[in-house]
Amino acid sequence: MRAHPSALFPSVRLLLAPMEGLLDHALREVLSCAGGYDLAVTEFARVSATALPARFFRRISPELDAGGRTLAGTPVRVQLLGSDAALMAASAARLATLGPAGIDLNFGCPAPTVNRHRGGAALLGEPELLHRIAVAVRAAMPQGLPLTAKMRLGIDDCGRALDCARALAAGGVAELVVHARTRAEGYRPPAHWEWVGRIADVVDIPVVANGEVWSEADWRRCREVSGVADVMLGRGAVADPFLARRIRAGDALGGRDLDAARAAEWAQLQPLLAQFWVRVLSRVEARHAPGRLKQWVGLLRRNYAQAEALFAALRTVRGLAESEAVLRAHGIHPERGLLAA
Repeated sequence: MRAHPSALFPSVRLLLAPMEGLLDHALREVLSCAGGYDLAVTEFARVSATALPARFFRRISPELDAGGRTLAGTPVRVQLLGSDAALMAASAARLATLGPAGIDLNFGCPAPTVNRHRGGAALLGEPELLHRIAVAVRAAMPQGLPLTAKMRLGIDDCGRALDCARALAAGGVAELVVHARTRAEGYRPPAHWEWVGRIADVVDIPVVANGEVWSEADWRRCREVSGVADVMLGRGAVADPFLARRIRAGDALGGRDLDAARAAEWAQLQPLLAQFWVRVLSRVEARHAPGRLKQWVGLLRRNYAQAEALFAALRTVRGLAESEAVLRAHGIHPERGLLAA
């Protein structure tokens, strides 16, 4: 194992993870607006019985109609999930004509409904299939368009993690994100960052660490343990929208009054919450919008006392008018979100 002195990492790349049912286009726009991300990845497009049509890709990634970038300018890769190499390749070929910033392959989703249909992390016991999919998709794409992938450490153990990583690299994947847990471990801590380093040692492509990075201090520990320079943020980014910006500034909030620092961030977060609400209303059925708002505010409670009070007020709310009344009572004005959306 190579040494991992911090001097090896003069710069950092931060990627925004997809989260099915939460970190979609609406929240991706808001978090990229908060700043600090080099690129983002969409939630997965499931490829099963047929190659996916262009309208499906545009639905999960409206950024395709804006040069493959968020309004803040963050490049967006579109993620494919499936086990049929020919259908994955046909979908990738169609997607490539729409101008994404890249195409990503999902071998990390642990959801039972996905895995039962041979998608996501369920394929990690078959490195040969991973290789076949990567080869087929790479061949269907223009040479200059990046092909990347995300994987976990395995299904129940890490026994085939290195084989899977090698198979993807040999298949033409140019960058690999490693969620440092097995499928069986789901999202339970800890993340096994040392395994990210082991994978990085056996492939000749960039490797990105993912899992359990909730703070600037976690990011530092992840880099020290894994030896990997780049990190993808998921739940940590949702719970702390300014985490990427703080990582870039080398600011752990340790040298300041924490309550005052968080209060100042909350003031910056209020218009982002308004923007999120407006975007959710434009994308989901009205009956689902309050739930999406509660979902994000619920995660924000991890870092912001103000979110605790907001969540308590929203908890029993069902309708749009009630939700907006609660937002206004907490200094969040939807009309200001309209200006940014």
